[in-house]
Amino acid sequence: MGSEIQKITYYLPATVLDNEEIEALFPEYISSKVFQKLGIRQRHIAGADETALDMAFEVAEKLLAQIDKSTIDMFILCTQSPEYYLPSGACILQDKLGLPTHCGAFDINLGCSGYVYGLAIAKGFISSGVSEKVLLVTSETYSKHLSPSDKSNRTIFGDGATATLISTSERESMRAFVLGTDGGGYQNLINPAGAFRDWANGGEKATGDVRQLYMDGPEILNFTMDVVPELVSEVLSKAEMTIDDIDYFVFHQANKFILDTLCSLIEIPQDKFINDMEMYGNTVSSTIPIVLANMIERDQLIREAQYLL
Repeated sequence: MGSEIQKITYYLPATVLDNEEIEALFPEYISSKVFQKLGIRQRHIAGADETALDMAFEVAEKLLAQIDKSTIDMFILCTQSPEYYLPSGACILQDKLGLPTHCGAFDINLGCSGYVYGLAIAKGFISSGVSEKVLLVTSETYSKHLSPSDKSNRTIFGDGATATLISTSERESMRAFVLGTDGGGYQNLINPAGAFRDWANGGEKATGDVRQLYMDGPEILNFTMDVVPELVSEVLSKAEMTIDDIDYFVFHQANKFILDTLCSLIEIPQDKFINDMEMYGNTVSSTIPIVLANMIERDQLIREAQYLL
């Protein structure tokens, strides 16, 4: 039994933060240079009373309006901005969305890699016969992890949510996956505040401001340049394909500098390389499905598209 990506849609919060507003807050940041380096003009920011779960509900409702929701038998929510430590957001949404009680529901706590992992899990459920229709939702409000004075990360990250329907098919649209983990660099992208390690260390951060996301940009860039080209080579080999066989390369939309460097390093033709973050910023696990949804809207992707992930 094959698995097929049937529908993709997305939701963006109403509030927009553009480069000129960031320049007004931090005069040393020149808005035109921010765009030139990062490829981002604006990003959408969740409201003070709007959570990742709220956005997940909105985008799931948007997709479910197009199908019979009683056919959904697995619901996966990917977020690192949870409503609560427990219960899982997916369980709350199962009830709010009116999904059947025989539908499995769980969260995955992953960031930029979350969409690819979610598709791999969905494919596994379908190929094993556990599920026939999987609803995968990514929803992230990294803006709520950021200190107001964090000028660097505020230029990069935006909030957003996506919903993808994966179902059984006579053909296999997701041909090959390559996944990996190197947890040795966990401190290079971390919010140390608020959870139980913080409490164990005295709880000073846990009782204060939890908007303390830390990102070591140079270390993440070095890791990306070392690992991603090898992964691209590996997934192409696994699928018995070459760069020439691929119509489009859609990477996680981290920022323009990283994407341009990867494109050059891997020697991908410019007309095959998609850069689509100008109006959204880095929406973490939602970047790839936003790009795919836009490509489908522009008729760049056909229904019979095949994916290497």
